[in-house]
Amino acid sequence: MFASRTFAHQQARSLDILSLNDNESEGDLPALSELLYLRRGLTQAGGKLPLFDLDGQDVDAAIVRRCVDRGWAEPWFNNPLKPDWLVCKLTEAGRRAATAP
Repeated sequence: MFASRTFAHQQARSLDILSLNDNESEGDLPALSELLYLRRGLTQAGGKLPLFDLDGQDVDAAIVRRCVDRGWAEPWFNNPLKPDWLVCKLTEAGRRAATAP
């Protein structure tokens, strides 16, 4: 059985309402690099976020800044030996973002 093009378009439009939901938009979700960074803080005392990635390289400062700007991380303390390092910890919003399914 074949359906007319008009009928098919009407049926497709009737499903548009199902795509509306109250979930957060993708712009409010962390990117993969941010998510991996945030998840490493889940197992650390006080939610301390890493200074180095799993390969021993500095975590990209842009990742840290984006997480701070979005409220997922907050500066914890200044490192007197390395003042250019930003030592951060997870916020409650960061914990939610890191553990969201």
